[in-house]
Amino acid sequence: MPSCLRQLGDVSGSALLETAADLRSYLAAVPDPRARRGIRHPWTALLTASAAAVLAGAASITAIGEWVADAPQRVLALLGFRPDPLTGLIRPPHATTIRLVLAAADGDALDRAIGDFLQERKSPAPAPGRKIIAVDGKTLRGSRTADRTATALIAAMTHSGEVLAQRQIDRKSNEIPAFAPLLDGNDLTGAVITADALHTQHDHAAYLHERRAHYLAVVKRNHPGLHEQVRGLPWRDIRLDHIERTRAHHRKEIRRLKTAAFAHIDYPHARQALQVVRWRRDLGTGKLTIERIYLVTSLPPGAADGSELAAWIRGHWRIENQLHHVRDRTFHEDASHIRTRHLPRVMAGLRNLAIGVHRQDGHTNIAAALRHTARNHLRPLTAL
Repeated sequence: MPSCLRQLGDVSGSALLETAADLRSYLAAVPDPRARRGIRHPWTALLTASAAAVLAGAASITAIGEWVADAPQRVLALLGFRPDPLTGLIRPPHATTIRLVLAAADGDALDRAIGDFLQERKSPAPAPGRKIIAVDGKTLRGSRTADRTATALIAAMTHSGEVLAQRQIDRKSNEIPAFAPLLDGNDLTGAVITADALHTQHDHAAYLHERRAHYLAVVKRNHPGLHEQVRGLPWRDIRLDHIERTRAHHRKEIRRLKTAAFAHIDYPHARQALQVVRWRRDLGTGKLTIERIYLVTSLPPGAADGSELAAWIRGHWRIENQLHHVRDRTFHEDASHIRTRHLPRVMAGLRNLAIGVHRQDGHTNIAAALRHTARNHLRPLTAL
């Protein structure tokens, strides 16, 4: 074993030495679009270096280039860059080279590699209970140009914080046609899919049933018939399944959940309807707001108790708080003006990778994890 590899074990005990080069094997599946003539740097080395830099907090192509330029020779060797045959030294790639490479990368293939890597990297012990997956979209506001709309992405993330898949939405369409292709490459057997009201679609319910998965679908007035049917149930006469009281963010909240099972509902494979009532009082102004939300689910009665259903409904918004919000506030994604070709989507995928790796390593404060990783060039390699 090369001596430089042995030194990885002294940097961090959070990852086994055998996993140090795992990411490269997954990135090797991303096709190299470059012409064979004039290639100086290996394709996987460029992708791995970019991933390592983002793991250390690089939020732009310039920052990635600076991280690679500052990397010691042994780190460049571990990343897969080749030394000059005459001098024996490794010349790091220029930031322009990195920009051209990432702009040409296949975003679908890269996101698949990242999702597979995160699934392989997680703890071998399966998490207790069902796999709960949230689906939600995000627009990269800074990618808008005078003649082109902003890049929009849709992602699938487990409620524990691992991004399973990401897909770019067609500029002339919306999230709905991208729902099934997003989930196609994942094992959904027994999983519960949560999404907002936009994805309460008959085709989505039928697709999840074919994949042997279940859904928690929000019902709003965009489906007036279904909404009236569910809202018109005798909720006053239905027993309470779960109640929860919280006090945070300068407000008090009470959430009450009721479930009703019935045989006939105008939605494919629906077995239960749910009503969530939220009382929210602002401690500063004293203002009280009451909100009623209705859902349908394909889970049969008894498959999940009230506390589980309530946790899954609230847990859906983790994809906003633990993924999209982190990318906006910590990586300054919305302020980024990266627009070239596939760059907005590729950079979003690398940020997903960094967030997923840090959460798997037990970090709840991603900004602090980035600062910690940035203090030593070997730390991102150990994590990857």
